[in-house]
Amino acid sequence: QRLGVDHIDLYQLHRVDPATPVEETWGAFAGLVEAGKVRAIGLSEVTVEQLEACQAIHPVATVQSELSLWTRDWTADVLPWCRDHGVTYLPYAPLGRGFLTGALGQRTFDEKDFRSGLPRFAPENLAANQAIVDAVRAVAERVGATPAQVALAWVLAHGEHVVPIPGTKRVERLEENAAAADLVLSAADLAELDAVPAPKGGRY
Repeated sequence: QRLGVDHIDLYQLHRVDPATPVEETWGAFAGLVEAGKVRAIGLSEVTVEQLEACQAIHPVATVQSELSLWTRDWTADVLPWCRDHGVTYLPYAPLGRGFLTGALGQRTFDEKDFRSGLPRFAPENLAANQAIVDAVRAVAERVGATPAQVALAWVLAHGEHVVPIPGTKRVERLEENAAAADLVLSAADLAELDAVPAPKGGRY
């Protein structure tokens, strides 16, 4: 009613409730589709086992999970599963919450900033993780792009079923991010980026 529409195009479960079987929740979601209230349904940060259980009840349209050069948790299993089942993968925070753009530097974050409570943004870890930014910047300078565009192009290189959703507040950043779709990294570029060290500090 607030949106002024008679249905929702995509309705996603953002985190599985550990106290409720995912099949039960997914069955309720499927009921919304059957009632015509929702067109498609998706999940966030799930395992292949959970995806299989849900797919047996109703087709999974999307999986929204973090994916970036410093978060690769799902590249070995969930990403291929999505590709093989025609499921769109929606990576959130593909720019590492701004870190991979190289614009943050060695700064401290206001307590109101969500990143102030994330281990990777603690001062000691931020300094160590600078090596990741340096590697991205090196590729960007070589291909004539910005670090943000290189970071997004690396995500996009994982397949046509991958549609990153970077957040931004400025039109110029939106345009910069969109231009990453036209940047094709070479096999050597991708291999160089694949070799960047794992980040220091957990995601949360």
